[in-house]
Amino acid sequence: MSIFPKISLRLEVESYLKAGFMNEEVVSVLGKEAAERKFETLLHKLSHPPSFTTVRVNTHLASVQHVKSLLFDELQKKENPKAVHFVFHTLCTETCLQRNVRWRKTDAWRGNNIKQQPCEVIVGAQCGNAVLRGAHVYVPGIVSASKFMKGGDVVSVYSDIKGKCKKGAKEFDGTKIFLGNGISELSRKEIFSRFPELKGIGVRMTDPVYLSPSFDNVLPSYLFLQNLPSAVVSHVLDPQPGEKILDLCAAPGGKTTHIAALMRDQGEVIALDKISNKVEKIKQNALLLGLNSIRAFCFDGTKALKLDMVKDTDGEPPFLPESFDRILLDAPCSGLGQRPNMACTWTLKEVTSYQPLQRKLFTVAVELLKPGGVLVYSTCTVTLAENEEQVAWALKTFPHLQLQRQDPQIGGEGMLGAGLSSEQLKRLQRFDPCVVPSQDSDTGSLRDARIEDTSWLANKDCIGFFIAKFVKCRST
Repeated sequence: MSIFPKISLRLEVESYLKAGFMNEEVVSVLGKEAAERKFETLLHKLSHPPSFTTVRVNTHLASVQHVKSLLFDELQKKENPKAVHFVFHTLCTETCLQRNVRWRKTDAWRGNNIKQQPCEVIVGAQCGNAVLRGAHVYVPGIVSASKFMKGGDVVSVYSDIKGKCKKGAKEFDGTKIFLGNGISELSRKEIFSRFPELKGIGVRMTDPVYLSPSFDNVLPSYLFLQNLPSAVVSHVLDPQPGEKILDLCAAPGGKTTHIAALMRDQGEVIALDKISNKVEKIKQNALLLGLNSIRAFCFDGTKALKLDMVKDTDGEPPFLPESFDRILLDAPCSGLGQRPNMACTWTLKEVTSYQPLQRKLFTVAVELLKPGGVLVYSTCTVTLAENEEQVAWALKTFPHLQLQRQDPQIGGEGMLGAGLSSEQLKRLQRFDPCVVPSQDSDTGSLRDARIEDTSWLANKDCIGFFIAKFVKCRST
């Protein structure tokens, strides 16, 4: 059994990532040993949750101060009161930061050590990642359970990060990561004799290794669970009331709804996604948050440009060239910045398949943008190829685009290796979780921390993310 190793990757994928983080430009500045240490730190960071769980207040329906009061009361009901401590970010003022506390022996309020139980539940890697972010264990995520497990038993939960455990196994001695203890809601027989019909909670986590707040059904019309860099993106886009905005790859709608809220729900926000159930989720989120300016369509973003110059089709896709004031391209990507991620089974071919698709979408976005309009490109990955190399390609391919400074600028500058100038790198935002050391903090120390220091840590120890902002200087 291992305790929080680095992310498990195929050797070919790890070598590919290492080559990007130890490219010639990086090594010439940092030195080989420092560059290698930074890369190894990244691999370990990716398997851990960020320092904070973040939720965004829906300012369209209520003020931050009002929701802050409601949230405190709700969290007091759901969590150990001594563990409840949240602050609001100093720059993204509608974003609430709740600390994810890793269990330590010195956490007196948690009681004694978490003792691993003889009764075990093995879950899949994705379910394990969710548990580390505060979720309970739902039945579909359970792979194996001890043969004697009954409803009400105290069980230890482990993640099968290699995907080697057989469904329904009674024991498993392979690589597994301890996630904490919980109470089984069902017996082993109930789980596997009725699978896959069961979808509810299988294990209610009581002593997780990471104490991360669960925001399930907490003020659903007022709060939206969203990673900090994802909230930053909409501020960088800076939508204004009355504008026509396109969110080219919009699911599940977090950025879409944030854009509409920042516009005070005045104007038009078009959201596209090519998967129908994801589009329905966007519509549901818009309805839940009381936003009327959003129109969501099931449509492939690579085909969103109308090639025949005839009358527009009542505002539905495809669209005529230069139809939008601002466009967000939160591009499909390899997702290698998501945290926690204890295992990724993708092949190198899969990881590298996104760059061509991103370029197709970017080309469409440029054509759909009005002269003087703003295009923001973002990903939730850490690869050079999907981030800085895409910026270098865009500036070369579209000379009428200019790279812009961003506000707020809370991430680090871009990474060396794509041939961009020092000034251009400063205009990018790369959220790189390897830049801060791992920190074990109890809630007492967090209550004493300055809000500025808490925000700084949240800026640094978050998911891996990338943002670039362009302006279109003239018509194409």
